[in-house]
Amino acid sequence: MKIMIASDIHGSALYCRKLLEAFDAEKADKLLLLGDLLYHGPRNPLPEEYDPKAVVAMLNERKQQILCVRGNCDGEVDQMMLEFPILAEYCILSAGKRMIFATHGHHYNENSLPMLQKGDILLHGHTHIPVLEDRGDYILANPGSVTLPKQNSVRGYLLLEEGALTLKDLDNTVEQKLFI
Repeated sequence: MKIMIASDIHGSALYCRKLLEAFDAEKADKLLLLGDLLYHGPRNPLPEEYDPKAVVAMLNERKQQILCVRGNCDGEVDQMMLEFPILAEYCILSAGKRMIFATHGHHYNENSLPMLQKGDILLHGHTHIPVLEDRGDYILANPGSVTLPKQNSVRGYLLLEEGALTLKDLDNTVEQKLFI
Protein backbone atom coordinates (compact mmCIF):
# COMPACT_ATOMS: atom_id res chain seq x y z
CA MET A 1 0.00 0.00 0.00
CA LYS A 2 1.20 3.48 -0.88
CA ILE A 3 0.34 6.19 1.67
CA MET A 4 0.83 9.91 1.10
CA ILE A 5 1.34 11.89 4.31
CA ALA A 6 0.79 15.64 4.58
CA SER A 7 0.17 18.23 7.26
CA ASP A 8 -0.85 21.79 7.96
CA ILE A 9 -3.09 22.78 5.02
CA HIS A 10 -4.47 25.63 7.18
CA GLY A 11 -7.44 26.39 4.92
CA SER A 12 -5.54 27.13 1.70
CA ALA A 13 -7.61 26.01 -1.28
CA LEU A 14 -4.61 26.58 -3.55
CA TYR A 15 -2.28 24.22 -1.69
CA CYS A 16 -5.00 21.70 -0.91
CA ARG A 17 -5.66 21.49 -4.66
CA LYS A 18 -1.95 21.08 -5.39
CA LEU A 19 -1.69 18.38 -2.72
CA LEU A 20 -4.60 16.45 -4.21
CA GLU A 21 -3.09 16.78 -7.68
CA ALA A 22 0.14 15.29 -6.30
CA PHE A 23 -1.90 12.55 -4.59
CA ASP A 24 -3.45 11.63 -7.95
CA ALA A 25 -0.10 11.78 -9.74
CA GLU A 26 1.49 9.53 -7.11
CA LYS A 27 -1.40 7.05 -7.41
CA ALA A 28 -1.38 6.67 -3.64
CA ASP A 29 -3.94 4.46 -1.93
CA LYS A 30 -4.48 6.60 1.17
CA LEU A 31 -3.87 10.18 2.25
CA LEU A 32 -2.88 10.53 5.91
CA LEU A 33 -3.39 14.11 7.10
CA LEU A 34 -1.57 15.13 10.28
CA GLY A 35 -3.94 17.90 11.30
CA ASP A 36 -4.49 21.64 10.99
CA LEU A 37 -6.77 21.34 8.00
CA LEU A 38 -9.04 24.39 7.91
CA TYR A 39 -8.05 27.20 10.28
CA HIS A 40 -4.85 29.21 9.82
CA GLY A 41 -4.35 29.78 13.56
CA PRO A 42 -3.53 33.00 15.39
CA ARG A 43 0.26 32.63 14.98
CA ASN A 44 0.20 32.17 11.20
CA PRO A 45 -0.40 34.66 8.40
CA LEU A 46 -3.52 34.30 6.29
CA PRO A 47 -2.62 31.63 3.70
CA GLU A 48 -2.80 32.17 -0.03
CA GLU A 49 -6.34 31.45 -1.32
CA TYR A 50 -7.64 31.02 2.23
CA ASP A 51 -10.99 29.31 1.71
CA PRO A 52 -11.82 26.68 4.35
CA LYS A 53 -15.17 25.86 2.70
CA ALA A 54 -13.43 25.01 -0.57
CA VAL A 55 -10.92 22.85 1.35
CA VAL A 56 -13.84 21.04 3.02
CA ALA A 57 -15.44 20.34 -0.36
CA MET A 58 -12.16 19.03 -1.86
CA LEU A 59 -11.38 16.79 1.09
CA ASN A 60 -14.93 15.46 1.45
CA GLU A 61 -14.78 14.32 -2.18
CA ARG A 62 -11.87 12.07 -1.11
CA LYS A 63 -13.27 10.96 2.26
CA GLN A 64 -12.91 7.25 1.46
CA GLN A 65 -9.17 7.69 0.95
CA ILE A 66 -8.39 9.95 3.92
CA LEU A 67 -7.05 9.09 7.37
CA CYS A 68 -6.59 12.01 9.75
CA VAL A 69 -5.43 13.03 13.21
CA ARG A 70 -6.36 16.20 15.07
CA GLY A 71 -4.14 19.25 14.94
CA ASN A 72 -4.00 22.05 17.48
CA CYS A 73 -6.05 24.26 15.12
CA ASP A 74 -8.74 21.60 14.50
CA GLY A 75 -11.94 21.64 16.52
CA GLU A 76 -15.33 20.06 16.80
CA VAL A 77 -16.80 22.67 14.46
CA ASP A 78 -14.37 21.44 11.77
CA GLN A 79 -15.54 17.88 12.36
CA MET A 80 -19.11 19.03 11.77
CA MET A 81 -18.09 20.07 8.25
CA LEU A 82 -15.81 17.18 7.33
CA GLU A 83 -17.22 13.76 6.44
CA PHE A 84 -14.27 11.73 7.79
CA PRO A 85 -12.96 11.49 11.36
CA ILE A 86 -10.45 14.18 12.36
CA LEU A 87 -10.53 14.28 16.16
CA ALA A 88 -8.22 11.39 17.13
CA GLU A 89 -5.03 12.58 18.83
CA TYR A 90 -3.00 9.85 17.12
CA CYS A 91 -3.24 6.73 15.02
CA ILE A 92 -1.09 3.64 14.88
CA LEU A 93 0.00 2.12 11.56
CA SER A 94 2.19 -0.83 10.75
CA ALA A 95 5.18 -0.74 8.41
CA GLY A 96 6.45 -4.29 8.42
CA LYS A 97 7.88 -4.89 11.88
CA ARG A 98 7.83 -1.20 12.74
CA MET A 99 5.05 0.72 14.43
CA ILE A 100 4.23 4.16 13.08
CA PHE A 101 2.87 6.55 15.69
CA ALA A 102 1.15 9.30 13.67
CA THR A 103 0.09 12.48 15.45
CA HIS A 104 0.03 16.22 14.88
CA GLY A 105 3.01 16.99 17.09
CA HIS A 106 1.69 19.48 19.63
CA HIS A 107 1.31 16.78 22.30
CA TYR A 108 3.62 13.97 21.20
CA ASN A 109 6.96 14.98 19.71
CA GLU A 110 10.70 14.63 20.40
CA ASN A 111 10.32 16.42 23.73
CA SER A 112 7.35 14.28 24.72
CA LEU A 113 7.81 10.87 23.15
CA PRO A 114 5.02 8.33 23.00
CA MET A 115 5.78 4.72 23.93
CA LEU A 116 8.06 3.62 21.10
CA GLN A 117 10.18 0.54 20.70
CA LYS A 118 13.57 0.64 19.01
CA GLY A 119 13.06 1.20 15.30
CA ASP A 120 9.52 2.60 15.53
CA ILE A 121 8.55 5.74 13.63
CA LEU A 122 7.31 8.98 15.19
CA LEU A 123 5.39 10.77 12.44
CA HIS A 124 4.13 14.29 13.08
CA GLY A 125 3.54 17.71 11.56
CA HIS A 126 2.97 20.93 13.55
CA THR A 127 6.44 22.48 13.18
CA HIS A 128 6.03 23.25 9.45
CA ILE A 129 9.62 22.01 8.99
CA PRO A 130 10.25 18.71 7.19
CA VAL A 131 12.42 16.12 8.93
CA LEU A 132 13.35 12.59 7.93
CA GLU A 133 16.02 11.20 10.27
CA ASP A 134 16.99 8.00 12.01
CA ARG A 135 17.51 9.07 15.64
CA GLY A 136 18.99 5.71 16.64
CA ASP A 137 16.19 4.48 18.87
CA TYR A 138 13.42 5.69 16.55
CA ILE A 139 12.85 7.39 13.20
CA LEU A 140 11.51 10.95 13.15
CA ALA A 141 9.45 11.89 10.11
CA ASN A 142 7.68 15.19 9.50
CA PRO A 143 6.33 16.23 6.07
CA GLY A 144 6.51 19.93 6.93
CA SER A 145 3.62 22.14 5.85
CA VAL A 146 1.84 22.06 2.52
CA THR A 147 0.79 25.71 2.92
CA LEU A 148 3.04 27.57 5.36
CA PRO A 149 6.55 26.08 5.33
CA LYS A 150 9.04 27.52 7.80
CA GLN A 151 12.82 28.03 7.75
CA ASN A 152 12.94 28.18 3.94
CA SER A 153 11.72 24.59 3.68
CA VAL A 154 9.70 23.12 0.81
CA ARG A 155 5.95 22.68 0.61
CA GLY A 156 6.10 18.96 0.92
CA TYR A 157 4.67 15.58 1.70
CA LEU A 158 5.94 12.13 2.58
CA LEU A 159 5.32 8.86 0.79
CA LEU A 160 5.35 5.58 2.65
CA GLU A 161 5.77 2.58 0.38
CA GLU A 162 7.79 -0.60 0.02
CA GLY A 163 10.08 -0.13 3.01
CA ALA A 164 10.89 3.52 2.42
CA LEU A 165 9.81 7.00 3.44
CA THR A 166 10.34 9.62 0.74
CA LEU A 167 10.09 13.38 1.26
CA LYS A 168 8.94 15.23 -1.87
CA ASP A 169 7.95 18.77 -2.69
CA LEU A 170 4.69 19.61 -4.43
CA ASP A 171 6.51 19.67 -7.78
CA ASN A 172 7.36 15.95 -7.33
CA THR A 173 11.05 16.56 -6.60
CA VAL A 174 12.57 14.03 -4.23
CA GLU A 175 14.13 15.92 -1.33
CA GLN A 176 15.16 12.93 0.77
CA LYS A 177 14.62 9.17 1.05
CA LEU A 178 15.06 6.91 4.05
CA PHE A 179 14.85 3.13 3.82
CA ILE A 180 13.04 1.67 6.77
